[in-house]
Amino acid sequence: MNVHYCECGCKYNTIFLITKQFSFFFNFNSNKILWLFNKNGISLQKFLKLEVDSVSSVHTKTSIKSIVKDFKQLTKVGLSISVVFTSITGYLLGAESINYTTIILLALGGYLMVGASNAFNQVIEKDIDAVMQRTKNRPLPSGRMSATVALIIATLFTVAGIAILYVIDPKCALFGAISIFLYTSAYTPLKAVTPLAVFVGAIPGAIPFMLGWVAATGKFGIEAGFLFMIQFFWQFPHFWAIGWLQFEEYNKAGLHMLPMDKKDKGAVVQIIFYTCIMILMSIAPVLKVTGDFYIYPITAVIILLLGVLMLYYAIQLYKTEKNTDARKLMLASVFYITIVPIIYVVDKFLH
Repeated sequence: MNVHYCECGCKYNTIFLITKQFSFFFNFNSNKILWLFNKNGISLQKFLKLEVDSVSSVHTKTSIKSIVKDFKQLTKVGLSISVVFTSITGYLLGAESINYTTIILLALGGYLMVGASNAFNQVIEKDIDAVMQRTKNRPLPSGRMSATVALIIATLFTVAGIAILYVIDPKCALFGAISIFLYTSAYTPLKAVTPLAVFVGAIPGAIPFMLGWVAATGKFGIEAGFLFMIQFFWQFPHFWAIGWLQFEEYNKAGLHMLPMDKKDKGAVVQIIFYTCIMILMSIAPVLKVTGDFYIYPITAVIILLLGVLMLYYAIQLYKTEKNTDARKLMLASVFYITIVPIIYVVDKFLH
């Protein structure tokens, strides 16, 4: 409804006529409304403008909040930050002296690379995400963001991330590029083909810990290799626990996220097996077979106990085959990969 204001000064006429028509229903006289406005020196035109501006402001704030939320979902901010944390601990393990500029560049470059991988992944899997309850409200399947916008964000993140990592060391940029390529071009499409996809996905997933060491030393040696292997083998119990919890949804979407595509004891046997390998890799530095990366015996014992906790939940899952135990295993794995790098760093600074 448009309100027109005439030049002869009778700007209240239209409002008067409208309110007059509704006075029967609301039991008021429109003259009283105009009298109240005049008495208080309020311009009706100004009043209406304030109301429109208020609504517009609320709408703008809501839109900005929605855009930020979608951006965070597209790039998976929580996951990106956890990867940055792992990279920084790898840097602290390898650095003889701390360069804060390098840490900032590593954090920013690592965040951009992970964000790019996640964005590319959601573009590729937008139709699959639309099928699953857990992912159908993501920006692309819900229609809140176009694939073109997501691709632009992913591309900008990739270029910026590689450039920043290159400033640290060309090898860092190379590993970052390999990570994005394997995640988006191999792991993501393979999930719809074979359960072996998780082994491919574990490669880019294991790069961040190693990347930090390379950023600190400029070298890719046995130390960086062991950090890679620790995170590589950790991913199997972690992601298979998630695959167990989300098995029905993954199966409906045609994704192969458990060994042999079966939610049974056979899958848990593999979880137990790779958990044991992860534990052995994690305590191997106590034997001083990992170059400059070694730990005290007491540190190895603490890490062993944390690994046994994960193993306990894996065995419980074998016994019960219940989702509750799979969830406990998944949470234990998150706790493990968060605490173990910190323990390594503390051990190093006690040397």
